Amino acid sequence: MRHPIPRDLRDNPNNHHYNARKSTTHRKDPHPMTTLIFGHKSPDTDSTGSPLIWEWFLNHQGGDAKAVLLGEPNTEAAFMLTRWDLAKPNIIDTIADDQPCIIVDTNNPAELPANINAADVQAIIDHHKLVGGLETAGPIDITIRPLACTATIMHDLMGAHANHMPDNIKGAMLSCILSDTLEFRSPTTTDTDRALAETLAKDLGITIADYAADMFAAKSDVSAFSEAELLRMDSKEYAVGDTKFRVSVLETTSPKMVLDRKDALMAAMPTVAGEDKVDQVLLFVVDILNEEATLLIPNDLTKTVAEASFGATVTGDTVVLPGIMSRKKQIIPNLKV
Repeated sequence: MRHPIPRDLRDNPNNHHYNARKSTTHRKDPHPMTTLIFGHKSPDTDSTGSPLIWEWFLNHQGGDAKAVLLGEPNTEAAFMLTRWDLAKPNIIDTIADDQPCIIVDTNNPAELPANINAADVQAIIDHHKLVGGLETAGPIDITIRPLACTATIMHDLMGAHANHMPDNIKGAMLSCILSDTLEFRSPTTTDTDRALAETLAKDLGITIADYAADMFAAKSDVSAFSEAELLRMDSKEYAVGDTKFRVSVLETTSPKMVLDRKDALMAAMPTVAGEDKVDQVLLFVVDILNEEATLLIPNDLTKTVAEASFGATVTGDTVVLPGIMSRKKQIIPNLKV
């Protein structure tokens, strides 16, 4: 399967997004391969649910697509899979040369298989800033929009086909939106995300507040994870000049559960940083209900980051940052050393 988009959408002359590839000459493969769909490493709810949503969409149109994961889903994503009776996708850590694939919820090569540029990347659907570094064999479909959630973008791309989504796919879509918006608390939330979530909840006959509380309770139970696993659970690599960071975020309704392990987490940071070839791990414990983040301060570098980036006054080994909820919009764009 070469095209990630159904023919009735691609060939619609009024659909400017998909019509961009219409004049391209494509390879004719007598033995087409299944198209793999995946998000970033350390998959959260959006990077677990969106591949399943797009798998349904493509296969609903007669395609041959399969969602996969680049690691174990976090506890909230695992809750979503169980709640909506969705099979956990297979986990992969590499991809074959020329393997057709679609990337969702990231466009950052550091968050993808090391050999991604040898694959046949056919499309990217994302809501993060454009990073660069990906190479493709030919022109591809790219959709990157300033919305809070990849699943919201997918709903728009589906058009009228979204009316055919089964309840479990609607449930996955709702879960992705509520997770990425922190039930609309995140500054990344848009009216489009909120309206879609409210429509999906109504269709499913569930209350957003109750369902979000269940999701966040699942996300907050991190008792089974080691310190190293927590530091990598929801993290992205980011460089400020020559300084490389692993920027980790733990969103929780029970911050005490994480902060009680503060000393052990800080002790694990040098090992994780060395193994991951970064200079420092930054851990932000986001309190969903109080809408603030606590940054752990194990050394002078993190103290400098807190003061230069957020105007904080650091007097101990933690600092509370009121209103900080979003890594994408509030943390990474402001990082300074």
